[in-house]
Order: sequence, then C-alpha cells, then structure tokens
Amino acid sequence: MSEAQAESQMSAKGLIGIILAAIIGIPVFIYLVIKLATGGMMLDAASPSMTNEAIAARVQPVGFAKLDESGPPGSRNGKAVYESVCLSCHDAGLAGAPKFADVGAWAARLSKGFATLVDHANKGFNAMPAKGGAADLTDDEVARAVAYMGNAAGGKFTEPAVAGAAAGAVAKIDPAVKGKEIYDSVCMACHTTGAAGAPKFGDKAAWAPRLKDGVEAAIKIAIAGKGAMPAKGGYSGSDEEFHAAAEYLIGSAK
Repeated sequence: MSEAQAESQMSAKGLIGIILAAIIGIPVFIYLVIKLATGGMMLDAASPSMTNEAIAARVQPVGFAKLDESGPPGSRNGKAVYESVCLSCHDAGLAGAPKFADVGAWAARLSKGFATLVDHANKGFNAMPAKGGAADLTDDEVARAVAYMGNAAGGKFTEPAVAGAAAGAVAKIDPAVKGKEIYDSVCMACHTTGAAGAPKFGDKAAWAPRLKDGVEAAIKIAIAGKGAMPAKGGYSGSDEEFHAAAEYLIGSAK
C-alpha cells in the first residue's frame, strides 16, 4: 500500500469518527443543557403536584382570602376572622395595612372611632378590598375582626355578640344522637347486663335511688367515678359529651 493510500484511509477513518462523535455528542450536549436549565427537575404530568388545582394554588395571588368554614356563617369571633382573612396583610403590613398590635400604626385609626373603622372594613378602604376580600363574611364578623385588631393595639372596642347565643356559650350536645353513640360504644358494656352492679338500661327500679337527688347530681357523680365505675365510665371524651350519654342512659329509666 502506497503512502498516499494509507493517508487516504486514515483521513476516511477520521471523518467517520467525527461524524459518529457528532451523532452521539450533539444529543448528549442538548440533554445536558436542558438539565442545566431546569435544575435537573423532571416533570411528571401525572404527578399530584401537576393537577390544575395544585398549579392554581401555587400561582394564587398574594392577598387572596378564603374564610375558615369551621363554624356556621356569622358565628366566627374576631380572632378566627383575623387568622383566616386579615392576617394575610395585617401580619406583615402589606400594601400599607397597619400591622397587628402596632400601637403607633393604629393610633390615628383608632381615633376615628369603631363605627368608622367598621364601615371602612366592610366597604373597602384604600388598597383594602371590601371585607378584606372575603365576601362571605357577615358585617358582624367584620366588626369583630376590627375590634380584635383594634384592641390588640390599645383600643377598647366590644365585639358584637353572636346572635342567639350568650358570649362563650357552648352548643348543647344532643343526647339522642351523640349521647346514644357514646352509650353504644362505651356505657353499654356494663349497663346492658348490669355488670359490676351497674343499673341496667331502662330499669326504673334500679335507677330510682340513684336519681333521688336529681339528674345533675347523678351525672356529677358519674363524671367523677364511683365504686367499680371509673371516671366517665372510662370515656376519654369531654365532660359535655359524657353528660349527653348520661342523659340518654338516665332518660331510658324515666
């Protein structure tokens, strides 16, 4: 083989190598560039984080308010409304909102009076939308939030009471529903068969001496526990719930 032929073969091999390198290298280069641009993150369209709801939550605008629905409409106190709605701006002082408990920022506002502040809060004022953006708030709930925030900064406002309920009152638990549920899951273990001397369900004669001082006195003893019966019959829930169960049980013997 002549020297010219050898050089020609070497040149051909070199060209083939360059072509192969380009075929393999260019896609790899593009892949690495994409990885660098995306921080190595691989997107999975089927992932829960990529649902329409999840994406909407991530791009939700600052200041968007959703009221906590833990109570019936109109029943939320000032603290609950503040933490559900007002905190989004008043905690950090966004858009000129006076920060919570900032006496200096609230002083001039408090001097305008409660009625004016409530009117501004309900109708919207400067950068604050009506009711802080939570249209489902009642006027009284807004007023309670104003009182809560104002009082934290030195005000002496009174939150409007919840209609139909005394301040701090707890809704009565229905003995026929919750009381029966507790009886069926806890109390019946002894009161159905009369185990350990427990008066049986519906046995008027057995219950009579226990009710001689009245229903409330009997329930008070049951809450504390007596004899073989542990406190609240071993029920781990609240006294109010146990009270409903006791009412249900005693009602069967009347």
